[in-house]
Amino acid sequence: MEIAHLQTPIGMLEIKGDSNGVSAISFLDETELDHKSVPKSLQIAVRELEEYFSKTRTQFSFQLNPQGTDFQKKVWNELLSIPFGKTTSYQQMANQLGDPKVIRAAASANGKNPVAIVVPCHRVIGSDGSLTGYAGGLHRKKWLLDHESPVTQGSLF
Repeated sequence: MEIAHLQTPIGMLEIKGDSNGVSAISFLDETELDHKSVPKSLQIAVRELEEYFSKTRTQFSFQLNPQGTDFQKKVWNELLSIPFGKTTSYQQMANQLGDPKVIRAAASANGKNPVAIVVPCHRVIGSDGSLTGYAGGLHRKKWLLDHESPVTQGSLF
């Protein structure tokens, strides 16, 4: 397992993976880490994440290799279908999975998503439009949704 770190506007990201793909992307509480060179297996992921944060990328092309149950992987694949700049609710996600009764299990799998940002669990909100839990913190979820929003506030003066 190789590791890379990326400083972003909302904190330090840790990217883990190997030649089989990226297995985890998570936020760290640390603000300063020794920046070693990025392992070859993670260079594309780091570059694409930098492009995402600079608003020049809306989709990712690098290989993913998250570890989880079959159901979790099914939920994570469903998350990948949520377009950049759009949101969905947990209920809509359960419906897309084919069974509205799996809403709690889908929400649990969403919360266990190991690949933040790329598998866009931050795009899932409450049915009433409220921001609900996010492993990286609600302030980061709000930032990510604002970052992806097609609507930008202009200056009044």
